[in-house]
Amino acid sequence: MKNFFDFTGKVVLVTGASSGIGRATAELFGQCGASVAISYLKNQTGAAAAVAAISSNGHGAFAANQAGAAVGTATAAAIAVQADVTKNSEIGRMVREVEEKLGGIDILVNNAGSLVERLKTLELTEERWDEVMDLNAKSAFFAAQAAIPKMLEKGGGSIINVTSIAGRNGGAPGSIHYSSAKAAMLTMTKGLAKEYATQGIRVNAVSPGVIDTPYHETFTARDVWNNMSNMIPMGRVGRSDEVASVVAFLASDAASYLCGETIEINGGLLMD
Repeated sequence: MKNFFDFTGKVVLVTGASSGIGRATAELFGQCGASVAISYLKNQTGAAAAVAAISSNGHGAFAANQAGAAVGTATAAAIAVQADVTKNSEIGRMVREVEEKLGGIDILVNNAGSLVERLKTLELTEERWDEVMDLNAKSAFFAAQAAIPKMLEKGGGSIINVTSIAGRNGGAPGSIHYSSAKAAMLTMTKGLAKEYATQGIRVNAVSPGVIDTPYHETFTARDVWNNMSNMIPMGRVGRSDEVASVVAFLASDAASYLCGETIEINGGLLMD
């Protein structure tokens, strides 16, 4: 039986991968045999820890475990790349560094993003609006633009955008800039998918709901967190590794006919 989650020989770039969903995604791809580039802005310690975690796993260990065989001992390749993805010049440098050190990118996960701070409409400045749009939506588009040429040379690839339930429901109070940026990522996913579907590049997205990450530790008060948790039909918040597994599915051949789709992963909080 084919193991769809063997990514041996694939090069993966995950932006915003020093913590939370990004880090879980990077580490999962490493466990599945991929060479992984971990992009970060300030959290060098987290990025280095993710690199160490990937490097300590045998290359292709996930595939071996799935087959019930002994885990291999070869080291999985992982690097950390510092970049400010709100700047197109930095994105270009980041992608070139990945290509030089690991090879052309096969799988791009646009995970970088943040609310930065909660602000009501009359408090929201042009500067903060631009910052949040750049960090979430602009970064995803230009990272895709930078990675696509090598994907085309290699005959295909996969791009997964990490958006948010906020892009569907408008988000919690004080997050209209963030929810607008995440909604832009939804339409961007469809536009890129339509443009590159015939050229072997599949573009999809995941839309996490309430996930236990540093994001909520920073931006969500504990009483609000408890109320949100109680609203989820599954009765609990999600974990970063649960989102990572959906990202890996979308990048795999198991999702070979999925194109331009956004998978909601929210424990039933929002159902289509």
